[in-house]
Amino acid sequence: MKLPHRRQFLHLAAGAAALPGVSRVARAQAYPTRPVRLILTTTPGGPADLVARPMGQWLSERLGQPVIIENRPGAGSNVGTEAVVRAAPDGYTLLLVATGNASNATLYENLNFDFIRDIAPVASLIRGPFVMVVNAAFPAKTIPEFIAYAKANPGKINFASGGTGFASHLSGELFKMMTGVNMIHVPYRGQSAAMTDLLGGQVQVMFDPVVSSLPHIRAGKLRPLAVTASTRSEMLPDIPTVGDFLPGYEASIWFGVGAPRNTPSEIVGRLNREINAGLADPALEARLADLGGTVLAGSPADFGKLIAEETEKWAKVIKFAGIKAE
Repeated sequence: MKLPHRRQFLHLAAGAAALPGVSRVARAQAYPTRPVRLILTTTPGGPADLVARPMGQWLSERLGQPVIIENRPGAGSNVGTEAVVRAAPDGYTLLLVATGNASNATLYENLNFDFIRDIAPVASLIRGPFVMVVNAAFPAKTIPEFIAYAKANPGKINFASGGTGFASHLSGELFKMMTGVNMIHVPYRGQSAAMTDLLGGQVQVMFDPVVSSLPHIRAGKLRPLAVTASTRSEMLPDIPTVGDFLPGYEASIWFGVGAPRNTPSEIVGRLNREINAGLADPALEARLADLGGTVLAGSPADFGKLIAEETEKWAKVIKFAGIKAE
């Protein structure tokens, strides 16, 4: 009589042990049952919004629940990032990951989180180059001419950026590190303010997203010297890359989606599939391409690799240049 009772107990115990795993899978399969928040770490109206809103609309249709875009700026994007780090790992709070998340790991010494540890990569979205532009009155017309002029006139070239530690700033510091030229960094409160002074001749050079510089290039007010990606831009097909003259140089702005650590792999996988489907949709792909970038489909592991590589790369530049967050 004892053996059947023991066998029955073991079956019950095994069933009870399996329940948490079963319920977790069931929850993931039912996901989502309520609206999903996508947190942006910037103010409304910038590049992040232009990427997030069409993708949010796509995901709303595919998931059958609203995807609400929520802007949470502050502390160089760390306020919004920490909000997602502290959120429940259930797939209902997501983060629009950007280039700044990779550089902030080094820029800020006392963060309350470790980005690579605490944010699970879900999917990459888009990657786009900057263009190195000079005021039309500047004498150099090519990268070699610019380097020669800068070395003959050390400290006399001012390069503008949207702010200390911004990707536009780091792109210029990488250029300085690889060429040995001495340019003076002039940070502004945003790219548009920097562009105003570049057009006015108060500063001489800037690394700017292609899409925002293009109208000024077409109007003859700015001269493009090179794009910063590893390949030429479709928007500026006749303009070389910086890497054509400085092998290994690459700088770009990119976006993706992340989730709190320990978000179930089933939910991460579902989101990744739906996002990649959106990137393959001709209409959505065209909208993102209009921003001057290239869609960047891939697995969560692919996106995690990009984040790790960019974190390491910009750490070297930040330490070399001695940049401190303001």
